[in-house]
Amino acid sequence: MPKLKTNRAAHKRFRFTGSGKIKRTKAYGSHILAKKTTKRKRTLRKGTLVSASDARRVRRMLGR
Repeated sequence: MPKLKTNRAAHKRFRFTGSGKIKRTKAYGSHILAKKTTKRKRTLRKGTLVSASDARRVRRMLGR
């Protein structure tokens, strides 16, 4: 059986932590920033982990 190809879009958006969890960036932080509060924009700068329900699907896209 051939190897799975990595989904290149997913490869650019997700990274693995040392313990094997998947990191992602938060959405809604790139434009139309004038109406968003400073607190909300500051929170959007920080990364977060992919939820457990999505992790299996993301892992498959990344070929792992």
